[in-house]
Amino acid sequence: MLKIGLISAWHVHAEGYANLLRESKDVEIAAVWDEDPIRGEEWAKSLGATWISDYDRFLAEGDFAAVVCNSPTTMHLELLSKAAAAKKHIFTEKLLATNVAECEQLCKAILDNGVIFTISLPVRMASYVLYVRELIQEGALGRVTGGRFRRSHSGVSDNWLPEYWYDLSKTGGGAMMDLGAHPVYILSFLLGEPKRIAGLTGNIYGTTGDENAIGVIEFDDGVIATAETAFVTYGVPDILEIYGTAGSVFVRGGEVQVVTKVAAELGISSYIPAANAMPAVREEPLLQFVEACINNSGTPEFLGTHDALVMTKIIEAIYRSDETGTTVTL
Repeated sequence: MLKIGLISAWHVHAEGYANLLRESKDVEIAAVWDEDPIRGEEWAKSLGATWISDYDRFLAEGDFAAVVCNSPTTMHLELLSKAAAAKKHIFTEKLLATNVAECEQLCKAILDNGVIFTISLPVRMASYVLYVRELIQEGALGRVTGGRFRRSHSGVSDNWLPEYWYDLSKTGGGAMMDLGAHPVYILSFLLGEPKRIAGLTGNIYGTTGDENAIGVIEFDDGVIATAETAFVTYGVPDILEIYGTAGSVFVRGGEVQVVTKVAAELGISSYIPAANAMPAVREEPLLQFVEACINNSGTPEFLGTHDALVMTKIIEAIYRSDETGTTVTL
């Protein structure tokens, strides 16, 4: 049985993570800490867990081996550095940190203390993403030359985002810092290490952060791709496109279409891969984390400190490029 301590119910995914843990026969939610004492005590009571109001005491006296962090992103450095020093295994909502300096400090603390770490990058577990990755690695698209991933919604334009989502002292940024993480971590997963980055952000409705943003990223081997996001678009599914010299793949809302020279020579303009050709969906990152802690098997694949650091590097560079009007070289 893995005993877990929950750090904060601030993030919108906190309740969902708690429910996943409660449904697992291998997990006990032992204790809760929250920067908001009223919210935290109520949450602990609803979960049947111990409420500990002092964070240092939470780590020192809490009867648990691992933590799940849903605190404001700008609190991660303090909270997770202490958790690592206390030898607690760490699962965190993205981003690990809002800037590279803090992210590097956290990665060092995690590695120096030898704790199992997992960051929540759930779209990397999707069958269609794993399939596109296979196409690239097998050379089915020829030399990859470009790509695109878009995730956006109407949270600002339709006014349904919670008010605290506009508090930059907690979030560290707007659309790119939040939804933009998904395009960033998918493109780096598929295309490799980033080299140069240019970014633009927009603020249409006058909220505190960026509401519309795009990053143009040059990866290894000259591949150029765009990471697109917004809080001001309606009805747009996730869009993934990868372009190559011998073929391209297009995904809309998880539906895959492939175009290749090989297929064209057979008289096939495009095809949808058969269900049995698609990789299996991988488990939710949180459940992989639980298994890793129980089996002491180390950080799950594709969800580690390097993945977290690359994501922060790209997002920080997009904002810096937008602020300075320059291209940022990593």
